[in-house]
Amino acid sequence: MPFDMTRNAPIGIVLASAAMLSGALAFQYLGGLPPCELCHWQRWAYIVAGVFGILALLGLRRAMIALAGIALLIGAGIAVYHAGVEWKLFPGPTSCSGTVVGAQSVEELRRRLTVAPIIRCDEAPWRLFGVSLAGYNAIIGTVLAAFALSAAWKTKR
Repeated sequence: MPFDMTRNAPIGIVLASAAMLSGALAFQYLGGLPPCELCHWQRWAYIVAGVFGILALLGLRRAMIALAGIALLIGAGIAVYHAGVEWKLFPGPTSCSGTVVGAQSVEELRRRLTVAPIIRCDEAPWRLFGVSLAGYNAIIGTVLAAFALSAAWKTKR
């Protein structure tokens, strides 16, 4: 029996989203690579896509698969931006790249620096073949978005 993309798309979306989130958590807790702000934004795209995948199993298949695809596409866009920040092609958010801004006094600056360490968005802590985690996420997210959007297009209402 051949693989039916339109029938199995919601399950594929849920499993792929869970796998990507599991991988991110493994890099964080087992690999010792804490996420920056942009990493967290990318994770939200997979959470949203997974929720839409679950909702697609319950009804409104075409719309939910399409929304999952859009969420994955947005996540891939954030990953492209993040990779560009790492390569210094784009300026990153001031909260995780550049210098600390916004402190009104020395005491405020001291408090901000001691509350939590800043995980930099503009420095890739890990690369494989010159590609960072954000770069791989951009590739994978784009492929998953194409899969979901193609499945939504082919799904009957």
